[in-house]
Amino acid sequence: MTGAGLEFGTLLRRLRGEASLTLEALAEASGVSVRGIGDLERGRVATPQRRTVAALADGLRLSTSERERLLAAARIGRLPHPQPKGLRAFPRGVDDFVGRQAELARLTTLAEEEADAIPVVVAVSGPPGTGKTTLALRAAHELAWRFPDGQFMFDLRGTDEDSPDSAELLLRVLKALGVADRDLAMAGAQGHPELCRRVLAEQRCLLVLDNARDEAQVRPLLPGSGAGMVVVTSRRMLTGLESVHRMTLGELSPAEADVLLTALVGRDRAQADPGALAEVAVHCGHLPLALRVAGNWLATRTGWSVRRLADRLALEEHRLDTLTAGDLRLSAAFNLSYRQLTPTAARMFRLLSLVEGPDAGAAGAAQLTGQSLFDAEDTLEELVETGLLNTHQDRYRFHDLLRLYARARLVTEELAGAAQAARSALHRWLLENTVMAGRWYEPDHGAPPATWQGTIDLSTAEHARQWLRAEGANWLAALRAAAAAGDHSRVVEVAEALHWFSDQWIFWGHWPEVFATAAQCAEALGDPLLQATHLNYHAWALLVCEGRHEDSLGRSAQALTAARRAGDLAQQGWAHKYTAWAFRLLGDYAAAARHNREAASLFETSGDLHGALQCRVEHDQILVDGGRHKESVAEILDTLAFLDHVGDRIEPHIADFTRTNLQVLIGGAHASLENWSEAADHLRVAVELCRTSGNTAMESRALVHLGNSLLATGHRDEAREAFSRCLALGSAADPTRLTEARDRLAELEE
Repeated sequence: MTGAGLEFGTLLRRLRGEASLTLEALAEASGVSVRGIGDLERGRVATPQRRTVAALADGLRLSTSERERLLAAARIGRLPHPQPKGLRAFPRGVDDFVGRQAELARLTTLAEEEADAIPVVVAVSGPPGTGKTTLALRAAHELAWRFPDGQFMFDLRGTDEDSPDSAELLLRVLKALGVADRDLAMAGAQGHPELCRRVLAEQRCLLVLDNARDEAQVRPLLPGSGAGMVVVTSRRMLTGLESVHRMTLGELSPAEADVLLTALVGRDRAQADPGALAEVAVHCGHLPLALRVAGNWLATRTGWSVRRLADRLALEEHRLDTLTAGDLRLSAAFNLSYRQLTPTAARMFRLLSLVEGPDAGAAGAAQLTGQSLFDAEDTLEELVETGLLNTHQDRYRFHDLLRLYARARLVTEELAGAAQAARSALHRWLLENTVMAGRWYEPDHGAPPATWQGTIDLSTAEHARQWLRAEGANWLAALRAAAAAGDHSRVVEVAEALHWFSDQWIFWGHWPEVFATAAQCAEALGDPLLQATHLNYHAWALLVCEGRHEDSLGRSAQALTAARRAGDLAQQGWAHKYTAWAFRLLGDYAAAARHNREAASLFETSGDLHGALQCRVEHDQILVDGGRHKESVAEILDTLAFLDHVGDRIEPHIADFTRTNLQVLIGGAHASLENWSEAADHLRVAVELCRTSGNTAMESRALVHLGNSLLATGHRDEAREAFSRCLALGSAADPTRLTEARDRLAELEE
């Protein structure tokens, strides 16, 4: 296998990938056999014939320049090259290698560097099953010709209980490099590190140190000078190694997973049910080892359909047992890393499987284990270092299959009572902090009381908002558990604390469930005032979050009945307010105005200033939606003046949200009157207010209105920027505004 042959093969494989052709598809298009193309791509055939290359170029439909490039690479392959030494002793790789093109390209670039005779050291890390050894083998075969003095691979057996120490490994490396026994004896064991560095410095070698245990095992084997290259693979991150290039592997992309499974099971079976194939890939978490196990299972069981395996893998409790093919067992790969953990880290690993959300913070993990925050962070970092936990910013996350493995270990090794106690402690902590964080946005509350001693930073409303959003899936799970356990008072307390915060995160997707659950719990408590309150909240959620106007009317009617039973004027007012809102969206402006006037009267009587303010806004909105734009401008300015007049009697976040809403509203009114300049001015104010408060839902509305106003006046570039900024807001934005922004950008490109 020559280096030029590998260069031609690498180029051919890259061109085939760019053309989105499988080996079979290229074989059909070119007339060259599948095996022949495979041998060319793997560098096994170093001298491809010109007619073969021309046929491949035709099959790939290459441009003139690409065809010449492929022909030139083939011509180079016909020149004599030295035969690399050492590859024959390497373990067998895989013929169906998929993905990792960016990593291979980076390794190739590093191998080409010759900076002041400093050797290149690359540390490849990643969770078990991500294909670190497979990547190293593929890279070694592709890069071998660049290292004429030899290629050597050593299994450091880092996951074994009796893995070799650095002294034993040094001796193995020196013998492989051809150092005579006499020289070894003269240097002595203490002189072997220096001898190894000197020999490596004098040769251009490729050294693959596979499955390293830790830094201490590897460090003496790394050269300090020379033109060689060392690739170290390890499940650990090997953080302590200095002056190394780091490469962390994760799962494959969905497209790469599809290609790998197709190669393993055959095109006909894969294409017979592509949906099932995609489900298999998802259940495997796109993890290379899991995909290979699943593919091998199907390849050896031709009577099984892909759908049958997909349905079997869908059962979480049996998924790890299903991912077994012969002596390939996914859980065994995980176990090798698990058994190397300290007892404290192993317990943390097990207990983290109790977290219902996709990730956890250090403070939440500390609640599970009963550790201090400082100790919990250290334990989490041990799990990250060993590749059993991923991290993003300050959040920690399992791969889906590792979560299942951790859950299995929890059942096996943890007492049921202890696991339940840990889960309860986490849920209690989550709900307590949710109440404290949510109250930042509630009238008459704000910052946590001075007596509160928490383990998270809730010193500002912004910190509270960030925590509520980061832990959303987790505190929602805790709320569900409280409702299932009949802890109705806790559910109602949490929902009440989140009422005004919900305006900051409208399109989260779970507010209807939160407030419906709270309404049910209020009913169970037999308290008509609580029931009216949470029925009103649910009416809002149905109206704003899901657009279910008729259903919202039904809930607000129930809220009104409960509020009258409780004799509470404020909640009667809110029931009328939400009824007015629903009628407005249904286009019945007369009914909307009637209910809004009733709500305003009730708020005035009960002294609810926040309700009275929202009735003013609703009145303005009815005017705008009803087409009375000129009249609405004056009314909105009056409402803004009222908001300034009442000052700090309105909770600050409610005031900011309302002011933003009014700026969007008056901007829309001016746009309808074709007062484009005034519209843009107000909408820019609204955008800035949204950016300050972090309200992405409202910001998406303002940006789309701004873009439309700018577009109407011919400012296409500024409009494009506004629509692009809207799309950049992501999933927290109003979905309808995202769609509108996307459509507008498409129109601008026409």
